Amino acid sequence: MKKYLFVDRDGTLIVEPPDQQIDAYSKLALLPGVIPALRRCVEAGYELVMVTNQDGLGTASFPEEQFWGPHRLMLQIFESQGVRFADTLIDRSFAHEGLATRKPGTGLMRSYLGDDGWNRGASAMVGDRVSDIEFAANLGVRGFHLGGGEWDWDGIARTLCEAPRRAETERVTRETRIRVRVDLDRSADPVIATGVGFFDHMLEQIGKHAGITLSLQCAGDTHIDEHHTVEDCALALGQALRSALADKRGIGRYGDAYEPQTAASVAITLPMDESLARAALDLSGRPYFVFDGAFPREHVGDLPTELVPHFFRSLCETLGANLHLAVRGDNTHHMVEASFKAVARALRQALRREGSELPSTKGAL
Repeated sequence: MKKYLFVDRDGTLIVEPPDQQIDAYSKLALLPGVIPALRRCVEAGYELVMVTNQDGLGTASFPEEQFWGPHRLMLQIFESQGVRFADTLIDRSFAHEGLATRKPGTGLMRSYLGDDGWNRGASAMVGDRVSDIEFAANLGVRGFHLGGGEWDWDGIARTLCEAPRRAETERVTRETRIRVRVDLDRSADPVIATGVGFFDHMLEQIGKHAGITLSLQCAGDTHIDEHHTVEDCALALGQALRSALADKRGIGRYGDAYEPQTAASVAITLPMDESLARAALDLSGRPYFVFDGAFPREHVGDLPTELVPHFFRSLCETLGANLHLAVRGDNTHHMVEASFKAVARALRQALRREGSELPSTKGAL
């Protein structure tokens, strides 16, 4: 879904003069830090929309010809630096008229309010007046009060573009009740409770070796067997990870379970004693799973080994991931644990935020 950054003009993009009218080229001056901040937001996937009150524009007190020259020059300066406004909305009324098109009213925003194709939770409004913040609330987006002592352009850009990637998912069926919390930008000891002891130990490997915060609790029908618990935990975990990834901008996308040993980054499969596991992952948005391996035993503790590939297949379904996993060895415990660790290390690389670009030539993941 699209995300918009709605931006006021005078006092937000450009310095507002004492008479509150930019009606001459000599009055045009950009606010400090506005260009690098907006460039960063554009690179992070925001579409920019200018929303401005211009009191009496087109009347004798503010002739059109005095407005458009400085305004167009301002837009040219921004565009020369890679900052383009997708839309510019101007209300020309005076405050005493009380028109719905004047901020904080949302009359200018009818086409946006009627469009369900953008994300209100990820969008925001920046302005220098209380009416701009009221406008943001009326629009249903977050408001940033610029110049009020709390926010400057650098801080706004950092907050919007480096927002913590967190999610909480609850999955409730007749067979299981699951709650998952993840934070992709903070590492903490995993907290796992599924009622299946060895499976808990394996999920802990994902949280620990992926370098994320993971909390997962499940109340399932283990009195029947472990299948529903394992499958539904995988589905819920994949959904939580996908939600936390949001639009996936800046992620590594690809992960391969190896540690760089030299400048050439020689690939090494993940060992655990006599066992070797290799995981290759693509957060492509397209679920696909390939497994190569055979476990010598049918169970490790209370976990049926036939559910190990089923877990990863289910995880790929809701995460939207392409995963290739191969394992060989003699000790089934080591083989299963190496598999979970290898996938976790691949996730660690794929989830890592490396910038703000979308790692796809298609423009979507």
